[in-house]
Order: sequence, then C-alpha cells, then structure tokens
Amino acid sequence: MNTLVKIRRDLHQIPELGFQEYKTQGYLLSYIQTLPQERISIKKWKTGMFVKVHGTSPKKTIGYRTDIDGLPIDEETGLPFSSIHNNQMHACGHDLHMSIALGVLTYFVQNEIKDDLLFVFQPAEEGPGGAEPMLKSEIMQRWKPDMIFALHIAPEYPVGTIAVKTGLLFANTSELFIDLKGMGGHAAYPHQTNDMVIAACTLVNQLQTIVSRNVDPLDSAVITIGKITGGTVQNIIAEKARLEGTIRTLSPETMKRVKHRIESLVKGIEAGYECEVDIDYGSMYHQVYNDEKLTNDFIDYLRQESIVQAVECREAMTGEDFGYMLKEIPGFMFWLGVDSPFGLHHAKLNPNEDAINVAVNVMTSYIAHIGNEE
Repeated sequence: MNTLVKIRRDLHQIPELGFQEYKTQGYLLSYIQTLPQERISIKKWKTGMFVKVHGTSPKKTIGYRTDIDGLPIDEETGLPFSSIHNNQMHACGHDLHMSIALGVLTYFVQNEIKDDLLFVFQPAEEGPGGAEPMLKSEIMQRWKPDMIFALHIAPEYPVGTIAVKTGLLFANTSELFIDLKGMGGHAAYPHQTNDMVIAACTLVNQLQTIVSRNVDPLDSAVITIGKITGGTVQNIIAEKARLEGTIRTLSPETMKRVKHRIESLVKGIEAGYECEVDIDYGSMYHQVYNDEKLTNDFIDYLRQESIVQAVECREAMTGEDFGYMLKEIPGFMFWLGVDSPFGLHHAKLNPNEDAINVAVNVMTSYIAHIGNEE
C-alpha cells in the first residue's frame, strides 16, 4: 500500500472536532519527526502546528495550508478503516488534505529548495474557526509567508482534474442561531400562552423572503435553517424554540444587509408574539478570494506542463476559513477532483485515493518551480 494512502486511512479512523484534534496532532507530529530534522523547524499551536522547511538561499517564504479537523457525523461508508470515534467523521476530506500536505512536506525535506516553505496544519476549519486566530498568532507573524496555497477535494470532478478560478471562489458565511422565549402552558388553553412553535414557524417563513425580496436579483445569497427544536411533550405549548442555520453571500456588503433584515424581522416577531428573541451569528468566515496573478500563473503552469486537466469553475456558496489567510496573504485555493458519488459532508463520502498522488505531484512540481526561481 502506498505510504500516503496508509496515512490517509490512519487519519480517517481518528477524526476529531475543532480544537480537539489531539490524536491527529500527535499522529502528524510522530510522522514529521521521522523525517530528517536538519532543515525543518516545528512549532505546535493549540491542536495544530507550523512546520518550516529552510531553503538554501531564501528570497521569499511559500506557504501551504491544510485543515485537520472532522465533522460531527456518524460514518456510513462501511469501509474497513471507518472512523473509530462515535459521531465523528472526516466527511469533508481533511484526511486527504493532511496526507497530501505530508507528501509535499516529505518531498521538500528530501529535496532541497531555494526558498523557505511554511506548512500550516490548521485545526477547527469546520468550526469554530482556526484560520483567523492562527493567522494572528505570534508564530505566524514571525514566519508569515509571502504567498499561500491550499486545496479542497471536489467529489463532482474526476481524479486528474483541478478546478479553479481567479477572484471569488467561496462565499462569505455565517452561522445563525435564534432563540425564542415566550409563555408555555396547557395545550387546551392556547389563549393563555405565547406559543414559540408558531412563532418559530412564522419566522422561518419570513426569513425565506429575505433572499427573494431584499437581495439584488443579480446578487446571490442563501439562508438555510437546518434545525428546529422546541417544546417538551405533545400536550404542552412550547415556551421555547430554537432555530439553527447558516447564511451565505457573495459579498461582505450583502452579508451585512441580510443580517440587518433578519434583525428587523426578529423585532416584528417579538412584538407580534410578545416574546423575547436572541440572535447569535456564531462563527463567521470571510470569502475565499483568489489572487488574480498567482492563480493565472498556476493555471498557465498546469496547462503548459500537462500535469492534470485544469478547468475553470464557478464560484460556490461553500464556506472556508482559509479566506481569512487570503485576506492578508496573496494566494489561492483550488478544487481537487476525487470522483465520489457522495458529496461533501455526507456520511458515505468516499474519495478516490488516487487523487492523493495527483495532488502531491502537482504541488511539489509547482512549488519547486516557483521556489527555485532566480
């Protein structure tokens, strides 16, 4: 079995949630410590780490980031290397991301490069968000790269395909939690209560008018309520209800507009149903915006070298906290085809492992190309 495939399968068995990636960090560190140490420096940061590869005559630092956390999903793949952690799964491909990063790191430990490289093993991408605090860390500020790259698996593309575009790639995202509190009571006496199930249902319907009536039709936004909880038993009118969802927009300005409208509708619910409503936006991720020059250079390189099939994709409403790093450091993210019949965040996601070597070959070749320039 290919070493990187074994690493991927080992990591797939031990997914951990954001800032709880202790086994994952330990596994990564154990592997990295088996490599020659003469040209590398390792610094742990919370449950993630930074690994610097020292170049022979550096003029710049090239960054490469991978995320390392899993999702709160019970795996249903039936694979012999399925997750051993209940309700935790690498359902977004971070096990492949890490394996690829280790493959690229291994190559440059064994093969000298002129420029310095910084490998960023970032926790908590799925939440509550590790990129922004990691970016602000003393280590990152001291080792801050001049450019930075990352990839994300794409189940819908075949292995051997890389999809990318300049400019906006992923949307601005925000979590949305709304708690409603009214007056509960006996199911036979609704007139003596303020029913929060009714209030919550009304609010859900009103929220769906924001995109259709408050967002420019030529713009894009999504408000999804993915979870509703309320009440205790069938014959008690609910005193409390909770909505959990997400907001996605193609611009920061639209995100502000959507939130302002949500807050206006909530005030109406408070008045109309004589209740109290609290809003929590949870984790918010900045858009992933690919640097035009670096992205075009990457696309040109792929096409000239014919390493993979490079295709231009559209922007997506997915969220990625790598956007915070791209906000401060020029770089790009791209989609890596893994040809899975099940999509991201699905309990049966099963990426084609052949994509690991494809990505390692692409990134080692490209980084060597830009890291050995005169």
